[in-house]
Amino acid sequence: MRLIIVTVFLAFLGACTPTIPLSPGLSDRMDVAGAQLNRSDSIAIINHLRITKGVARLSLDTDLNEKAQKLANQYGATGVSPKKPKGVAQIRTSAGYVNFAQTFSGWRNEKVSEEVLIDANYSRAGIGVAYAANSKSGTYWVLLLASGSTIAVAQ
Repeated sequence: MRLIIVTVFLAFLGACTPTIPLSPGLSDRMDVAGAQLNRSDSIAIINHLRITKGVARLSLDTDLNEKAQKLANQYGATGVSPKKPKGVAQIRTSAGYVNFAQTFSGWRNEKVSEEVLIDANYSRAGIGVAYAANSKSGTYWVLLLASGSTIAVAQ
């Protein structure tokens, strides 16, 4: 099933444009200890979708990345999807997908999530992933979206 999802995703990318090759960062497995998410490549594929819909790109935000990673770690430890933190406009979560290509496909194929991804009100993004070997889903993803140039990070 995972192979089918990745194949469909690759076909989607190929149909959209020949100028954006699939980066290894999008297909690298995150369900192994020490895996490192390529955040730039992840946000770039979201930006590609936004551009095809006539929406401005998101910028990768360090503060949002830190917050998203903390929430992903919490999500992996508890198995409970985190709530949207103050100062953040939207949160998207997912669990069980082993790489960002699968995660993106899941969000892209869910109408509400796709609408969030292409919402022109958001200009900044942060993403995190956590691997919890002994958990139900294994990998836990958190995407945070915000507008403006800074956010108030409330604890």
